[in-house]
Amino acid sequence: MSSAHPRPRALITGASKGIGTAVARALAGTHSLLLGGRNRQALTALAGELPDATAWPVDLTDQEAVAEAAAGIDSLDVLVHSAGVAALGRVEEAAAEVWRHNLEINVVAVAELTRLLLPALRAAGGHVVLINSGSGRNARPGWGPYAASKFALRAFADALRAEEPGLRVTSIYPGRTDTPMQQAIVAGEGRPYRPEEFLRPESVAAAVQAAVSATPEAHVTEVIIRPR
Repeated sequence: MSSAHPRPRALITGASKGIGTAVARALAGTHSLLLGGRNRQALTALAGELPDATAWPVDLTDQEAVAEAAAGIDSLDVLVHSAGVAALGRVEEAAAEVWRHNLEINVVAVAELTRLLLPALRAAGGHVVLINSGSGRNARPGWGPYAASKFALRAFADALRAEEPGLRVTSIYPGRTDTPMQQAIVAGEGRPYRPEEFLRPESVAAAVQAAVSATPEAHVTEVIIRPR
């Protein structure tokens, strides 16, 4: 993918639903978009709704496929890591695979894709945005495996920011947000789902847009958002 493009390019993982879809819509007016995710059909449908968007269907746990897809990108202005999982459980009941699943998707896949795209990001003086969580700052009972991955994601962002001064790196910490993931969590909690209790994905996307559109001398390093 040539860097000769009339608009800055943004790659958004997890773009097929939830916060990722909202971020894609928020950036569509200013950026050429690569819509990352595993659901090719959903990504293609979303790309058809936006003015300058292309589906980028890749399983982020398939290192060979990720490397092949990333190799085609020579310049990247914005990388938004929105893909993630939330496998919960108390310490006494969460088996090793629960911890590994959270860490593999929420940390290892993020680190590897970022590593592969660093040359493209450096070429553009780019911006990496990581959709973290309130659980990346406070661990609640029953949320240990997920929180551990989000604390690790915070450490990754801090290390990347320190190691790559030519890039901007922003961690977004939203509270509980009205997404399919949240619906599954609430179902697991055994209580009714009330969307009005949660942030809207569009509110999180607005924070991403604000960080990305900050003036060149401004570096928005962290944004914390909570439901009112």
